[in-house]
Amino acid sequence: MRTYLGLATLVLYAASLAFYIRYLYVNKRLLGRAATACLLAGVVLHYAALLARSRLVHAVPYQDLYGSMSLFAWLLAFIYLVLETYHRQRAVGPFVLPFIIVLFAVAHFVPSVPPPAAPARGTEFALHVTLNILAYAGFALSFVLSLIYLLQDRLLRGRKLGPVFWRYPALEVLERMSRSSVVIGMASLAVGIVFGFIWAHRIQGRYWNGDAKEITTLAVFALYSGYLWLGRKTAWRGARASWLCALNFLLVVFSYTVVNLYLSRYHRYF
Repeated sequence: MRTYLGLATLVLYAASLAFYIRYLYVNKRLLGRAATACLLAGVVLHYAALLARSRLVHAVPYQDLYGSMSLFAWLLAFIYLVLETYHRQRAVGPFVLPFIIVLFAVAHFVPSVPPPAAPARGTEFALHVTLNILAYAGFALSFVLSLIYLLQDRLLRGRKLGPVFWRYPALEVLERMSRSSVVIGMASLAVGIVFGFIWAHRIQGRYWNGDAKEITTLAVFALYSGYLWLGRKTAWRGARASWLCALNFLLVVFSYTVVNLYLSRYHRYF
C-alpha cells in the first residue's frame, strides 16, 4: 500500500511540475490551475503515505532520516501552496517542486534499515519535532525564493531578458514571499523550541543540556532573527537580504544533516 501511495504521489508531483513549467511558457490560466490542482492532490496522497508510515513505526514518522525527509517534503509543499494562494504567484512552482520531488523520492524509494523504536513519545515531543521540521521547510522555501531573486536581479542588471523572464514575480513580491516564509519558520521554530525544553525537562530534569542540536537550533533562530531585523533597514533590503537568507540556510542544512547524524547525543532523528 505504501508503494502504491508513493508512486501515485510521485506521479502527481511530477505532473504538477510539468504543468508549472509549461505555464511559464504558455500564459494560460488553465495550466496554472492544473499545476496547483495536481500539487494539492499530491499533498493529500503524501499525507496518506505519512499516515501509513506512522502506522508501520507506531509513531509520528520522524525518528529516522527518511521519515523526516518525507515530512520535510510534505510541509514544504504545504507552505508553498499557502503562499501561492495568498500571493497569487505560480511562477515559483518550477523551482520548488524539484526539491519536493527529490526529498519525497529519496524518503520513499531508497532502501533503508527499518527504524528502531521511537526514542521518545508524547505530545510535547511530537509537537517539538513537527514544528521544527515545519520551520526547516519555511527556511527552505525562503532559500529557493532568495535564489530566484538573485537570479532575476542579475538578469535585470545584465539586461539578459527572455520571454519567460516576464512570467516571474516582481522582485518586491519575491522579497515579500521570502520574508513570509521566514516568519512562518521563525514562529514554528520558537514554539518548537519551547516544546523541546518542556520535553527535555520532563525526561532529564533540566531544560538545557548543551547538546549540539540545541546550540545550532538557537544559532539558526538568532541568524534568521538578524535577517528579519536587518530587512527593516533600507540598506539591507534586496540582494543583500537575499544573500543573507541563502547563507543562513547553510546552517539549517548543517543542523539537519551533520548535527543530527554525528554531533547530537540524543536527537535521533529529525
